[in-house]
Amino acid sequence: MTVQAPENSSRRGRRSYTMGAMPLNDMPWWRWRSNVRSALHMLSDAAFQRDVWLAGIEGYGDVTDAVYRLVEDTWLDNWSAEKYVGTIFRDAQEAALVDAAVLRVLRIMHQVGPDAPVSAYLDHPGWPDALRAARDAHVCLAVGDGEDPDAPPRTLEVLRILTRSA
Repeated sequence: MTVQAPENSSRRGRRSYTMGAMPLNDMPWWRWRSNVRSALHMLSDAAFQRDVWLAGIEGYGDVTDAVYRLVEDTWLDNWSAEKYVGTIFRDAQEAALVDAAVLRVLRIMHQVGPDAPVSAYLDHPGWPDALRAARDAHVCLAVGDGEDPDAPPRTLEVLRILTRSA
């Protein structure tokens, strides 16, 4: 991670911290964006879900953790991502893609329950559509942030460090 000295970092448009080429805080509510992106990344990667969630690998949480990261600060389970254009999301396209993913994932969560095993989500007939919607949103946000959408998801500890560091 490249860190540059903050210079009025609370002002819009100032970029004081970067990861690679991506400005971590070019959006006013970039920490919330980071959590949404992390959740979408995990919810959009079938190989990750199989190799990490189904295998019970520590450090990434589970499906329920990802869903809560997606909606806990943003309340995207109660209103549209459109509300956050200019703060979390850059434009209406990002917001629409996030809304589509949230609706599909939450529908499945409500059907199988938040305490269901990972396999209940992955075996749900609507999961492929949820995975595709999450992938579309993840790719759009990652590309918008100048990151490779195909890089593996980061651990929750790395996410905590990144969102704490700026």
